[in-house]
Amino acid sequence: MAVDLVIAAIRAVVMLLLVLNLSAILLWFERKGSALIQDRIGANRAAILGVGARLGLPNLGIVNTLLADPIKMFTKEDFVPAGADHFLHGLAPFLALFPVLVTFAVIPIGDTVTIGAHTFDLVAADFNDAALYVLASIGIGVYGIALGGWASNNRWALLGGIRASAQMISYEIAMGLAIVAVVATYGTLSLQAIVREQGGVWFGWLPRWGIILQPIAFLLLFTAGMAESKRVPFDLPESESELVAGYFTEYSGGKQAVFMLTDFAEVALVAMLVTTFFFGGWQVPWLYRDGFHLPGGALVSIPYWAVVVLGVVAFWIKTIFFCWLQILIRWTLPRFRYDQLMRFGWKLLVPIGLLNLIVTAVVVVMAGS
Repeated sequence: MAVDLVIAAIRAVVMLLLVLNLSAILLWFERKGSALIQDRIGANRAAILGVGARLGLPNLGIVNTLLADPIKMFTKEDFVPAGADHFLHGLAPFLALFPVLVTFAVIPIGDTVTIGAHTFDLVAADFNDAALYVLASIGIGVYGIALGGWASNNRWALLGGIRASAQMISYEIAMGLAIVAVVATYGTLSLQAIVREQGGVWFGWLPRWGIILQPIAFLLLFTAGMAESKRVPFDLPESESELVAGYFTEYSGGKQAVFMLTDFAEVALVAMLVTTFFFGGWQVPWLYRDGFHLPGGALVSIPYWAVVVLGVVAFWIKTIFFCWLQILIRWTLPRFRYDQLMRFGWKLLVPIGLLNLIVTAVVVVMAGS
């Protein structure tokens, strides 16, 4: 029992470190990526003793983004405006980030691994009802954003918090409908079981990924997930041209950094959920536990540990691709108006989600009979 607890703790810590590091890298990627999109250089000033310049290497701004900017931000004054609720003002960033981080616990990043006498899946917490856990943990993330706006004693921050509450609750319905459709398709709430159901191929060459069975649910989940992360074109809670900086207008230093980290952690979470539900998770096409089964019946045998490693690598490649896609969309599309945002959610995504769920239920019942 003690060994099992230690292994579970190690898995949780490793997953947390991976997510936090990915979120930091996404910050760098967005700054340099947006610079490329807008035909500018981007962050490129800070360097360590000019080592890269001496070697003739370009300054990619890594020191700026991953070292200089964090040091600058965490050493700034922790300002709390007059009249603000000090306790809730400090609690809000934690309440925004914590639900996102705990959601990563149920996302499988690999297959089964055996170490000595212990066999476990590469997931921090393998719940049988993980899909419900995802919906529940995402749902409480709105409290941190709403409290951040309300506790700041600032009308613009309050408006941002109110906008965020309405937006996140509205788009959680579309996200929930998409997840329920996937659960109905595979008949399980376990994310690891859903990934395993996507293994193998159809017709000898077509991967059995969820995107083939649920393309509408994919579009719903990806769109609603971007709205949940409150980024362009869904950044109405921030909307700097209208609300200064929205719900975190009165935040500075480390607290502002936590809110920023929450945004990038949500980007990573959406990418992982899309990968898990619709693109096979850690599954690699034509790869089974004994090796690659190529079209035509040929078998390329490889050790099982190599199969597991390839699965983990495949999961992160898919995740990084969808992170990149979200950042690309963020710097491509214009912002919605607030009335357009709400109409898009309630009058388009929710009805399509309901119709997709009804069709899925009918098909599953007919296939079962």
